[in-house]
Amino acid sequence: MHRHIQISIVIPVYNEEKNVQPLYRQLSSVLRKHRIKAEIIFVDDGSTDRTYNELSKLPNIKIIRLNRNFGQTTALKSGFEESSGEVVVTLDGDMQNDPRDIPKLLNKLNQGYDLVNGWRQTRQDNLSKTVPSKIANWIISKISGADIKDNGCSLRVFKKNLIEDIDLHGEMHRFIPTLAFWKGAKIIEMKVNHLARRDGVSKYGIKRLPFVLLDLITIKFLFNYLDRPMRIFGLTGIISISTGLLISIILGWERVVNNVPLSGRPLLFLGTLLIILGFQFVYFGLLAEIAIRIYFNKGGVKNHIIKEIIQNK
Repeated sequence: MHRHIQISIVIPVYNEEKNVQPLYRQLSSVLRKHRIKAEIIFVDDGSTDRTYNELSKLPNIKIIRLNRNFGQTTALKSGFEESSGEVVVTLDGDMQNDPRDIPKLLNKLNQGYDLVNGWRQTRQDNLSKTVPSKIANWIISKISGADIKDNGCSLRVFKKNLIEDIDLHGEMHRFIPTLAFWKGAKIIEMKVNHLARRDGVSKYGIKRLPFVLLDLITIKFLFNYLDRPMRIFGLTGIISISTGLLISIILGWERVVNNVPLSGRPLLFLGTLLIILGFQFVYFGLLAEIAIRIYFNKGGVKNHIIKEIIQNK
């Protein structure tokens, strides 16, 4: 039933030398069983162990090697850029996502959805990972307005056109469902299996929570104001100028009507400062408008370097 779909499976890996071959065997078995024709793309995110050597032994895959370790978001982005499918499947390379869930996610996508996100309802992780994850998911849901229970699940299926105009960086890979929601995409979550890690070391923990939250604030700001920065800078400038002028008018009234001296009054300096800052915010808004237009006209800038791309036969 999936033969008509051109599917790309993107798997970022970093120091997973003991997991890539078992994962490939499981994934290949699922694809054969369900007659799913797909390209498999492994992105080696600057591994320092034998991950690449193990990948090079696998047939019928594409390997993207990054120059150094850039992080999961950049690894996924490079995989998306080199993928050829109309539908993209992502999963982790640590074997904690179950490839057997992929067919049901694809079936759900075929029911008219733009993105199907995995929901690890029963996680096989310790408290140092599950507690920060629950906190982050709750905060993300409240700020974004998207009722997504598991933003951190890497197992998801979506139409490629959803991410073609999204500039992923930082920890933004976990916000792909949120960004899709903001763009009006039809999304749904499905319960998926979560397996205990067999080999290797987890790269996640509570120390990443502050960075995730900072990235959420960033994308919320960018989504609202990226193509119209004058609205935030200009509005701030107008408020500042208006406040400064109001203070100046009140002080002027007191000086003219009540003959109150202005010298040495802190409010005079505050009013003047607010007016100057207000004009600076307006100027910043104009400069940001110019910079945004130059950026989009040039098509943005890549923030990663691909060392090589290998197509194994």
